[in-house]
Amino acid sequence: MSLSPNLATTFTNTKLRTPNNICDLSGMCSVCSDKCSGLCEIGLSAVRGFEVAYPYNTATQQFASEKKYPFDFSHFNINGRVFGAMGAAEDAEQTNVHTVDIACEIGYSRKIKLKAPIILPAMAKLNWPDYYSGAAMAGVMVVIGENAIRNDPNLKYDSDGKVVHAPILGEMIDCFRRYDSGYGDIVLQVNADDIVAGTAEYALKNFPLKTIEIKFGQAAKGIQHVAPVASYEEALLLNSRGWLVFPDPLSEEVKEAIDRGDDCQFMQYGRLPMWNESILEVLITKYRNLGAENILFKMAGYDVGDIRRVLKIASMNHIALVTFDGAGGGTGHSPCKMMNEWSYPTIELEKIVHTITNNIEQEGGWIPAIAMAGGIAMEDTLFKTIALGAPYIKMVGIGRGAMAAAMSGKVIGNLIQEGKTPQTHLAFGNDADTIFREAKQIKSRYKNNDAPISYGAIGLYSYISRLSFGLKLLMTLNRKFKLEYIDQSDVIPLTKEARKYLSDLSAL
Repeated sequence: MSLSPNLATTFTNTKLRTPNNICDLSGMCSVCSDKCSGLCEIGLSAVRGFEVAYPYNTATQQFASEKKYPFDFSHFNINGRVFGAMGAAEDAEQTNVHTVDIACEIGYSRKIKLKAPIILPAMAKLNWPDYYSGAAMAGVMVVIGENAIRNDPNLKYDSDGKVVHAPILGEMIDCFRRYDSGYGDIVLQVNADDIVAGTAEYALKNFPLKTIEIKFGQAAKGIQHVAPVASYEEALLLNSRGWLVFPDPLSEEVKEAIDRGDDCQFMQYGRLPMWNESILEVLITKYRNLGAENILFKMAGYDVGDIRRVLKIASMNHIALVTFDGAGGGTGHSPCKMMNEWSYPTIELEKIVHTITNNIEQEGGWIPAIAMAGGIAMEDTLFKTIALGAPYIKMVGIGRGAMAAAMSGKVIGNLIQEGKTPQTHLAFGNDADTIFREAKQIKSRYKNNDAPISYGAIGLYSYISRLSFGLKLLMTLNRKFKLEYIDQSDVIPLTKEARKYLSDLSAL
């Protein structure tokens, strides 16, 4: 049986004519008919060409891998204990699930305190206002996605291609700051294009921004962003703003083709990072001199040598947090096949990172905090991720789940306010502030805020509240009342692959 999905996917809204009869190797129908109107990915590719390499409608949807990985976190169960209390008093009258402390902090000289070991990875689309606001309410970290300035209709550059006006960044940062209670932080992620445009410099000078995340890779994870350009005029505009456009709209060959009335299909490309230790050190120093209190890295499941190199750079430059994004999670701009067939799965990436970090520590290097992301949505996987990665993996990244909560909260809140309360929710009450369990508490906490609080933000807060409580339950089950006590003994291997995984970690 093939682990890869067949040539019918919701990524591209395609299907197979005979879904119950397929060739595993190719993913095609076992019988391809000359009467078929081209329902599958091959048929759509015959009509739309390279466009089908990417999911459709990425501006309003998010996507995740459809591949069936042979080994994942489900190969472990969670342990439990009935004696002792690590990090709390052995007293049944005062020690319980509410005693558990899941707060943590990251940073080198300037610490960022968090109410839960969670970072919400980079987003700059869909319901980003509630994504950022809900993170502030929950006291966790959240990241503004790369190329966020592209969404700004008021974007302006100077003659050198440097951004001088991008008020959307101020709006995004304000979504967090208006609910900021001293926990968590909002982070601006920059990729190779952002670095050329001076996005971080502009934001640090003009807005209450304290943290920058440098992304290794482009677009969703590992490859440069590619997008069709609608017209020659748009190609010229993008070129004037410093974006890479192919073919070059300023070339004489292209100008002559346009004059002849030929069809020119322009594509915008993101820059591939071409960095090294020296370039990154200069960049990090620049951002710190401009006021960045902490620098983060965002990395994915690249070659092991690259992972080792990034972790050593992080160690030498006192990077506060490195987030590793494994295969199986979600994104919005990766090519379809890259989402399904590229990179180490999260659990395998975690072992690689754990091993390399252990080696750096044995060499006497400073160890940054590390977060793992990629398919983590609920508290059981959150707990297993921290347990298997102890003591180095201290946090998790939750992207698709968090955005789903923000979108669901907004949609349900709007329906209730329109008098269209879903039948399934009527059992909870008759108005939004009763149906949303956390709404009255949140509104009371921020009663002095001028702006109304969105139910999308309340939805995200409520989701993180559930994850936090669920994590505390699992920690109580193991009699571990502080995050620092969670380790590999808190999970039970169910398969030979899982037993070997634990054996390899214990041998370090």
